[in-house]
Amino acid sequence: MNSFDSSIETYLSNIHLGQFATRSIEAIADLYTFKGLVLLPLLWWMWFQQGERREWRRQMVLATLLSGVVALFVGRLLTHWLPFRVRPIYSTELHMNFAGSNIKDALLTNWSSFPSDHAMLWMAIATGIFLVWRGIGVLAILYAILFICVPRAYLGYHYPTDLLVGAAVGIGITYVMTREAIRVRYAAPALRWIELRPGPSAMLAFILCLELVTQFDELRKLASGVIKNL
Repeated sequence: MNSFDSSIETYLSNIHLGQFATRSIEAIADLYTFKGLVLLPLLWWMWFQQGERREWRRQMVLATLLSGVVALFVGRLLTHWLPFRVRPIYSTELHMNFAGSNIKDALLTNWSSFPSDHAMLWMAIATGIFLVWRGIGVLAILYAILFICVPRAYLGYHYPTDLLVGAAVGIGITYVMTREAIRVRYAAPALRWIELRPGPSAMLAFILCLELVTQFDELRKLASGVIKNL
């Protein structure tokens, strides 16, 4: 482990805020309510907002949602392609006593810590919000940092570099996917299809947002179970 990660994780592992505060941080880190159910409704708000540049905003919402899917997909691929990195709380070499305990019962021992797919996905979504609404977007980015990224470092889920690299990749994906030269190639045709078929498009939007909120966890577990039984 590099000195940057070591110094920060050592500092965080020595902070114990009490049982109530620790359980609250664990809930914030683990529950979907404090992730996608905070950020994704902002995209729906942007989608239904009236006024000027309505079509542009809707294209940006579609681009942001697609960026989230791409970010999550890239994050999962990188955890398999890059060298395996043990999560701080599981590392026997660090000798650190983190405040959290719930992750010890989670099935994450075989899931590489680097990079953080949480940081990648939700910073991608927050960046898309920022590109449309500067004020709300700043709050969305701060929320992603303070309520999604920082708790995962504090509880020993990730090293700081896991989160920083994940955030940087997520921001980069959204920045590229929302550039006009790229966005109009897929968002404009998708928007025309949505306007022609509002029923099926609303159904698909609901399913997509549900899967993003849960980060496709159930589908991943289902696929993993099927593969193991084959």
